[in-house]
Amino acid sequence: MTIFKEVEKAKKQLEGVVTPTPLTINLNLSEEFEATILLKREDLQIVRSYKIRGAYNKMSSLTTAEKSHGVVCASAGNHAQGVAYSCNLLQIQGKIYMPKTTPKQKIKQVKLFGKSFVEIVLTGDTFDDAYLTAIADATQNNKTFVHPFDDAKVIAGQGTVGLEILESFSEPIDYVFVPIGGGGLASGLSEVFQHLSPNTKIIGVEPLGAPSMKTAIAQGKNTPLETIDKFVDGAAVKQVGDLTFKICQKNLTDIILVPEGKVCTTILRLYNEEALVVEPAGALTIAALDFYKDQIKGKNVVCVVSGSNNDIERTAEIKERSLLYEGLMHYFMIQFPQRPGALKEFVSDILGPDDDITYFQFTRKTSREVGPAIVGLELKNQEDILSIKNKMTTKGFEYQYLNDKQDLFTQLIG
Repeated sequence: MTIFKEVEKAKKQLEGVVTPTPLTINLNLSEEFEATILLKREDLQIVRSYKIRGAYNKMSSLTTAEKSHGVVCASAGNHAQGVAYSCNLLQIQGKIYMPKTTPKQKIKQVKLFGKSFVEIVLTGDTFDDAYLTAIADATQNNKTFVHPFDDAKVIAGQGTVGLEILESFSEPIDYVFVPIGGGGLASGLSEVFQHLSPNTKIIGVEPLGAPSMKTAIAQGKNTPLETIDKFVDGAAVKQVGDLTFKICQKNLTDIILVPEGKVCTTILRLYNEEALVVEPAGALTIAALDFYKDQIKGKNVVCVVSGSNNDIERTAEIKERSLLYEGLMHYFMIQFPQRPGALKEFVSDILGPDDDITYFQFTRKTSREVGPAIVGLELKNQEDILSIKNKMTTKGFEYQYLNDKQDLFTQLIG
């Protein structure tokens, strides 16, 4: 049976469990890009992401014996919530392995949705670490492993997003931007469009720091990445699924890589302008529009907003990454001249009236007067940084610019 047929079956299986989410025109984005930009609001699911679709479709298909043995899953958050909620609805005992780096808010939500039917185990630093531990548990204890993306039933469940998009909009859809982590959503959705709207271009979107699908397709084989940036935690995996790789390789028109800083800028913009709360993975598709602004002009474009499980404790980091990306936050290691009033001179003569010192730390606890200081500056205009650098050089302030020295930046700033 084809994936598309499985998606049609999944739609019936999910009736009464998953409420179809709205497909809404966003006026601000439509005006900016001179196109009809529609947002598929999967952030409005009861578990605040599309993951309930695949998890429930998989678990509801288990035999009575399989259900009695229980299920196991590995997840950075959203899949865990989908599995937990499904465990609760189907009254199946589940053990959920999550990386230790998972935001507290997501762990709390998993407990909330699963109630007494789930046990949470925090292990490793990445999804891949949690995955290996979960697989071992499932094998040793005869439990069903509910894969977050590389399973036909899971892919089919996620594919119902595609059916809903086509049912909600009567005009031809020119582009669909879909986030990619492991590839389950992109696979299911793209199969639906291949059958029902083959002229629609499906654009996958990955974070720049975790280009697992783009790398695999470029190399022609499913190749694991050695390292990833885990910031976009809902879409940061070292390796996509074998099945999802084959489907995406066949169906996707293109894959865009979006810098994590641009994702952060998009999160803040959506909150400030739209009162829309999205997680990093949920902002990927909207952040990607800039890279396709010429192609999408005058077109009907759908962005899948995949989830809204954002931890408020990450707000400071999101703002910092956004400012760095926008060229408004700059860090220096400065050796102040050994003369009276040097710091006052730095503030009054080198910085502009709108520039702000947001970070100041001596590199030495003793003999501070002869040691350099780490200084963070927030600017109103990105072009002002050239003037600041020139003034420091002219006035004898020796410095190292840390923004483009990633290893030193990480060591000194964190």
